[in-house]
Amino acid sequence: MTKKTLVLGASLKPNRYSNYAIQRLVANNIETVAFGLKKGIISKLEVDTDLLDYDDIHTITLYLNPKRQKQYYDYIVSLKPKRVIFNPGTENPELYKILEINNIYFEEACTLVLLSTNQY
Repeated sequence: MTKKTLVLGASLKPNRYSNYAIQRLVANNIETVAFGLKKGIISKLEVDTDLLDYDDIHTITLYLNPKRQKQYYDYIVSLKPKRVIFNPGTENPELYKILEINNIYFEEACTLVLLSTNQY
């Protein structure tokens, strides 16, 4: 089973967790796409600056604080992911309710920990 993942809030800065998550996802051969505010390349993966209509997204892993997430609510739901991961600092009860209404599983977890413990 593929777990194609969208990293929402990708940063080109190498010291950011979203950047490291992309590196680890790619290293684990997980098909990965990324959206960020600046175009660039992370681990040979192009970061998109347009909200694309990606096909077959299994997981969206969030690296945006709750205030910044608000503008992406409809986009997240439109992709119909199987799950959304709220990394530390991204917890958002308002979005939890929207996901529940749309039957989208979510969890508060750390993508990096899930990957390092083979629970991804």
